[in-house]
Amino acid sequence: MMRAIQVNEHGGPEVLTPAEVPDPIPGRGQAVVRIEAAGVNFVDVYHRIGLYPNDLPFIIGQEGAGVVVAVGEGTSGVAEGDRVAFTGVPGAYAEQISVDAERLVPVPEAIETRTAAALMLQGMTAHYLAHDTYRLGPDSRCLIHAGAGGVGRLLIQFAKRLGATVLATVGTREKATLALEAGADHAIVYTEVDFVEASRQILGDDRLDVVYDSVGIDTFLPGLDLLKPRGLMALYGQSSGPVAPLDLRILNVKGSLYVTRPSLGAYLATREELLWRAGEVMDAVANGDVQVHIDSTYPLAQAAAAHAALESRATSGKLLLLP
Repeated sequence: MMRAIQVNEHGGPEVLTPAEVPDPIPGRGQAVVRIEAAGVNFVDVYHRIGLYPNDLPFIIGQEGAGVVVAVGEGTSGVAEGDRVAFTGVPGAYAEQISVDAERLVPVPEAIETRTAAALMLQGMTAHYLAHDTYRLGPDSRCLIHAGAGGVGRLLIQFAKRLGATVLATVGTREKATLALEAGADHAIVYTEVDFVEASRQILGDDRLDVVYDSVGIDTFLPGLDLLKPRGLMALYGQSSGPVAPLDLRILNVKGSLYVTRPSLGAYLATREELLWRAGEVMDAVANGDVQVHIDSTYPLAQAAAAHAALESRATSGKLLLLP
């Protein structure tokens, strides 16, 4: 038997329940990974509260890294002892997990296991947003909400590598310092000033090419006012709550704007794309071009405390569970 964190009913962090469950057995084409670190992400909160429904009970978590301890029949590409990482695989808040081998990414020697776990969801999310959802370049101007968060700090760094001008919003002056240290050209403390007016003062007569919004209901509609004609609103999260249905005429009135609601899975459509994108992110970290910040680590049994910290918006980087 192994330890895991189960959700038996939807609700607050208190529903995250330590449990003893049977050890996983690898099926055909699968490998069992002994998890050394599991990522804590807002998508886990959405599963916990039932915004993204699952059949109850379920083991929560979708991201981790560790060592392969068993492989099933017909499994190729991985072997016992390999260091691997994954994302988008349910059941990561546990000591072990069975994963389709094609979903596993090798972890280079230059990358620590905890760093790999911290990079899979947030690192690849930042990568696709900056390179594919909107291809940033030297003439690009972007606004990144939650610029001191896990994705935000990585996205700032990728945006600056591509030469973009970056405005970032944060909740405190301390977080403003973190966003500026990550490379943001301007950090706006939204609790002290209206971020739209502050952005306009920075931009002058210019407007933004793209807004990267992980906050949702609190920032979505105001952010549209900062976009240039045919600009893009990339809504990739909803930490303040989901955005209400939108009257599409608003996009017309504000300048033929575009809106997208991307998800990482759509940008990992094939194994080749998964390996390429993960490799790009890990190489950038290994080379020192991108820094990943782990805010806190928690024992597996303290998953509820990790969720409470994440939802408090007091964190400024990645949270990890250590089985």
